[in-house]
Amino acid sequence: MTYRLTSRLHRIAAVAIFALAGPPAALASFPDKPVKLVVPYTPGGSADQLSRMLAEGLSRDLGQPVVVENKPGANTMIAATQVARSAPDGYTLLLASNASMVLNPMLYQRIAYDAARDFRVLGIAAELPLVVVANNEVPAATLAEFVGYAKARPGKLNYASVGIGNPLQLATELLKSRTGMDVAHIPYNGSAPALTSLMGNDTQLMVDVISTSLPLVRERKIKALAVTTSERLAVLPDVPTVAESGFPGFRAATWFGVAVPGAVPRAEAQRLRAAVDKVLKDPAFRGRFEPLGLVIQAPRSQADVDAYVEEDRQRWGAVIKANAIKLD
Repeated sequence: MTYRLTSRLHRIAAVAIFALAGPPAALASFPDKPVKLVVPYTPGGSADQLSRMLAEGLSRDLGQPVVVENKPGANTMIAATQVARSAPDGYTLLLASNASMVLNPMLYQRIAYDAARDFRVLGIAAELPLVVVANNEVPAATLAEFVGYAKARPGKLNYASVGIGNPLQLATELLKSRTGMDVAHIPYNGSAPALTSLMGNDTQLMVDVISTSLPLVRERKIKALAVTTSERLAVLPDVPTVAESGFPGFRAATWFGVAVPGAVPRAEAQRLRAAVDKVLKDPAFRGRFEPLGLVIQAPRSQADVDAYVEEDRQRWGAVIKANAIKLD
């Protein structure tokens, strides 16, 4: 009797101590400390603005600070490598993109991570649409007219890009293959010199991100022929899509998402994905980026995210292979 009473008192005492002290660290709710969001771009651009708004929304939902750390360089590979090598505990996130998750692994001979193995993309946050722009002196008001003009002058027109292997070059090569145009590639070191060449008629065509070309289109320094999205854009409502211009099925965009190391446990990954989805549903978050040309995406299931990334790999893999594009 005394033994049973003593054992019962011990159990009651243990429950009381557990209640006062809280669960052991292994059972603490995730996250219980600040989370880092590594961004492969310099501060100030549209991707950086997106990351900071994402971090703010994630902080509210997770109940912990989400700190943005800018790690630009090597075409996003410095940041991606850092996150791939981080502890797979859910406390280090990557602002992923099709550059880091899709293009670099196919373009570079030497790369320090395997995107399919070392990462899990939790959500596609935004697409950055592309616009087909032309020099004002070209006698073409539509994409179909430009294609006809170029076909009458095979090899005599040039297109500008911001570098070999850049998504803008790949998008233009995809456009060439779908339209049958023969225009030569002139790579530049950045958007400013590429657009300067377009305005000066050194090049006649460019596929550019909407955010950089939009001011020049509005100032009538260049003309927009088509957008590469599936639907027209609110910022350029009178500009048709490539598909509407007579080339059905064409679609191209750069995208940004949130990724974690592939070995992050399922429970932590699901918690983070739920937080990302909640941010994407926020009307204030969505409205903030429409004027910048970013199209915030609706939440997707994990299976749909995986399918989205794989479709991107198939699309750009075909372009890279067809043009034998490789980078050191």
